[in-house]
Amino acid sequence: MSEEGNNLFKAGDMHGAICCYTKALKLSDSQADCAVLHRNRSACYLKLEDYTKAEADASKALDADAADVKARFRRAQAFQKLGQLDQAFLDAQRCAQLEPKNKAFQDLLRQLGAQIQQKLNSTDARVQQMFSLLSDTSAKDSDRLKAAQNLVVLSRDEAGAELIFRNDGVRLIQKLLASKQEEVVLSALRTLVGLCTGHQSRTMAIVNELGMEQLCTVMGSGTSTVSLAACHLLQVMFEALTEGMSREIRGKEEAILPGEKPSKELRSMLRHLLEMMPASSVSGSGRDSAINLLVKQVPRKSLKMPDNSVTLWVIDQGLKKILEVAGTVPELSDGPPLTDNSHMSCSVLLSKLYDDLKSDKERENFSKLCEEYVQQHFGQPGLESKLRAIQTVSVLLQGPSDVGNRTLEMSGMMDAVISLCASKDVTHQQVAVEALIHAAGKAKRASFITANGVALLKDLYKKSENDRIRVRALVGLCKLGSAGGTDFSMKQFAEGSTLKLAKQCRKWLCNESLPPTSRRWSVEGLAYLTFDADVKEDLVEDKNALQAMFELAKSEDKTVLFAVGSTLVNCTNSYDVEKPDPQMVELAKYAKQHVPEEHPKDSPSFVEKRLVKLLEAGVVSALVCMVKQESPALTESCRECIARVFLALVERQEDRGTVVAQGAGKALIPLASDNTDTGKIKAAQALAKITITSNPEIAFPGERIYEVVRPLVSLLSLECTLLQNFESLMALTNLAGISERLRQKIIKEKAVAKVEGYMFEEHELVRAAATECMCNMVLSTEVQKLFLATGNDRLKLLVLYSGEEDERLRKAAAGTLAMLTAEHLILLSFQTTHWLEILQALLLSEIVDLRHRGVVIVHNMMQADKSLAETLMESEALEILSVLAKGGEAGPNPASKIAQHCLDKAIEYGIIKMSYIIS
Repeated sequence: MSEEGNNLFKAGDMHGAICCYTKALKLSDSQADCAVLHRNRSACYLKLEDYTKAEADASKALDADAADVKARFRRAQAFQKLGQLDQAFLDAQRCAQLEPKNKAFQDLLRQLGAQIQQKLNSTDARVQQMFSLLSDTSAKDSDRLKAAQNLVVLSRDEAGAELIFRNDGVRLIQKLLASKQEEVVLSALRTLVGLCTGHQSRTMAIVNELGMEQLCTVMGSGTSTVSLAACHLLQVMFEALTEGMSREIRGKEEAILPGEKPSKELRSMLRHLLEMMPASSVSGSGRDSAINLLVKQVPRKSLKMPDNSVTLWVIDQGLKKILEVAGTVPELSDGPPLTDNSHMSCSVLLSKLYDDLKSDKERENFSKLCEEYVQQHFGQPGLESKLRAIQTVSVLLQGPSDVGNRTLEMSGMMDAVISLCASKDVTHQQVAVEALIHAAGKAKRASFITANGVALLKDLYKKSENDRIRVRALVGLCKLGSAGGTDFSMKQFAEGSTLKLAKQCRKWLCNESLPPTSRRWSVEGLAYLTFDADVKEDLVEDKNALQAMFELAKSEDKTVLFAVGSTLVNCTNSYDVEKPDPQMVELAKYAKQHVPEEHPKDSPSFVEKRLVKLLEAGVVSALVCMVKQESPALTESCRECIARVFLALVERQEDRGTVVAQGAGKALIPLASDNTDTGKIKAAQALAKITITSNPEIAFPGERIYEVVRPLVSLLSLECTLLQNFESLMALTNLAGISERLRQKIIKEKAVAKVEGYMFEEHELVRAAATECMCNMVLSTEVQKLFLATGNDRLKLLVLYSGEEDERLRKAAAGTLAMLTAEHLILLSFQTTHWLEILQALLLSEIVDLRHRGVVIVHNMMQADKSLAETLMESEALEILSVLAKGGEAGPNPASKIAQHCLDKAIEYGIIKMSYIIS
């Protein structure tokens, strides 16, 4: 096959040569032979000007043999045509080193050198031109702005970025950051992003030369747009500094010398971010950006990583500074400026730091530092200090709640909260009521407040003239009224009270004259009240309230995200419910113990109708917007809620098209990777359901389809349910049937062994789904080689499955055999006990698909080996094939034609005579 390909190549038939080399690759076991075949096929692709495939094949040849100078030369040629001159030059240089006298290598090297120099000269000229314009104070503002924007474009190319950096561009950018033109400042920040992206040594130099102080000043004093751009730059800098000691950057290997670890620069960046926390000169949006960076960069990416020293350093150097923000009451005169999101962002940061601690000693130290801070302010004379202490407790209760509860139990704290609820000052009341709401989070605390604070909250709700207080008091009542959860038999308040509370929440939610914070609190109330099925029904019937809630979810107030997510989880019943053992229920009744009861309106039929109403109101677009939010408020718990709701929305097959059309596919992919463990599974299962019934190439266009594979493979785990295993296998089957690249992605994710394991599963549907998946996977050469390997029983298993009673399993196994037997070499290990009887059963099957698969297998076997053909013709298979060859009443069909080919082959071998067929 390889020789035939070489002859076709010499004759100029590139397509024919590629076909021969591809077939030879499937048959070859030798790594050295495969390397040569890949190298030869690369030459064909070069002739056809398909330079991407030429580079890929040459790279595969080099993976097998790095000293293959022909493959390296071909890759250099491909890189040159693809415009990747740096990489082409490196390959050509290596070729010239291996064979210094080779004229072709020297010519290519000179050619590439000239092209690179020309590109550098052109880029250098453009960089110098932009520098001149930006340095010219007499130039028009519009020209300077255009030059700054061109600098951004140049910085995105490695050559341009290096020229900007080496020509003292950082100093020029430093001046641009002080510009009064916002667009110029944005261009300067984006140019720095180009310089720092993936380049550790440049980033270290920029941090040292530019200084963190100026960047933090820009982030803290600019508009929200500038603040976000500066935040993005710092994020890129963090990523560049925390990458490995060496990595491939834009085709080059950037080596970091020993002793150049960027810990000094990292500490400098973290120190400046912490100093931004209490600074009154920093804007609210700038402070939120700093908190967001700390949330992303400080805690370990995985708790399996042993080193949490950065977290300990931040707690030691900056915990009290973070608590300064947590304790700030915006309405009071002193304290740093905050946004509506600042307190929630602080809660998330404190929670992340606390969760990253490894020992009881570390957690105890964290708790003591928080208690000392609260006690310091609570013990001071004056009401403002006490309000600061109570506000800090509120933030802690929303974050590391164990620490929050410890501070709440400090002497006099709860009494002060109750007392301030009755204050005539609206700000004092607001701080106290919010603390009371957050304190009611645990059953122990909720029962205390039910006994001591319900009357007070009712009084505030009914008598207060300020809606800010009334809505918060209402949420407190909602939270206490929902203490029974979904248990229909455990209700805190009288019949109908929760419906009245919910009605008022919906009224405030739809009242656009109220400030967004007050409307957000009404969603908080619904998040608690929607445990009640009657409240769920009323809410989904109120389309205006639903749409008002969805608009809030899309707004700049990120603190509403979890409340919206929780409300939707309740309305869709997508929370986990453990069904009690009926025998245990009877025992509990006999012992007169409490037995949870489900509300009649939580039955599947009611839930299904609620899902339809939510879809009609636009729930999908709201969820998609929520996923896009770059905010600490989008916590893992919030992401889990969104994943749960998406899974509920795609439960009905007829709704999946609508959900996908509104962007669910794109939103689910990040939810399957950045989430709680439960959230990842829920998102992955939703992706599986979509992939099963929708065209994956439409649901996940472009490169996105390859991102779906890993979440689906994650469902092939013993920790997942059999339904999740089954849906994953079905989805992978669809993907594996699309392209070789997708099959390679599935192989890369180590799914083949898992799929093979599920082929032994006792459950019939799972076993059949796994076999169907393998049927598509054997289109890949690598999977075929598993069946070629000696000493395994994979083929025997397929033969046995082809004789099972389960029709679906038989079709999948026989289909896999039909494809595998097309590769003639594997037939020598095909025989197993009863294989002939199983084949005959396939040929005699009344099911057309099974009969067709059987005829194909027989045909492949006869084509491959004369002795097998003799065995088949000596059996009843001859008579069966003769009947099949005549076709049915409708005349010849595909199976009859293949059966005739089998008989023709038998005649060719001399096993039977023509007269037998004629008779």
